[in-house]
Amino acid sequence: MSRSATRKRIEEKADALFYEAGFEATSFADIAGAVGISRGNFYHHFKSKDDILDAVIDRRLAATQTLLESWETDAAPKDRIRSFIRILITNRTKIMAFGCPVGTLTTELAKLEHIAESRAAEIFGLFRDWLADQFRALGHKDDADALALHVLARSQGIAVMVSALKDEAFLRAEVSALEAWLDRLPVQTSTKD
Repeated sequence: MSRSATRKRIEEKADALFYEAGFEATSFADIAGAVGISRGNFYHHFKSKDDILDAVIDRRLAATQTLLESWETDAAPKDRIRSFIRILITNRTKIMAFGCPVGTLTTELAKLEHIAESRAAEIFGLFRDWLADQFRALGHKDDADALALHVLARSQGIAVMVSALKDEAFLRAEVSALEAWLDRLPVQTSTKD
């Protein structure tokens, strides 16, 4: 396997392990074992666990940006927001098992007072900015950010409760309720003075 392919594989496995087991609980040996390389070979690619964390955050930021760009193909802003809301259903199996990958990482790093906490929170920033853009497209110029935070906070709350309760019916009911709220939200039209 080439050097770049090995590095990519390390990042993939570290990302999965950080999500499933947690950053602090995942060791170099765990990652090396998952990749199938020696610890010495592992250190050839990453010098520290923080270096791996930076690569995982970069990977998640890039994946989030790609996801948001894919939702831009939906014609209407409400449909784009609905795509964000429905990610809870799309990822329900993993969310029930491990929680939200963004929420769990940022929460863990906050508890550890880790220097990468703000970088991990940038993923939420991408979602927040994108959602605010969608609400602005619906004419909500003055409250776009508040509406974006509402959807983001509610989706995180749903993810936490679903992870705790392991209840798919609850997940579906909450997603439906959030979509109903979105459907009731009026499209604002600008008026000229």
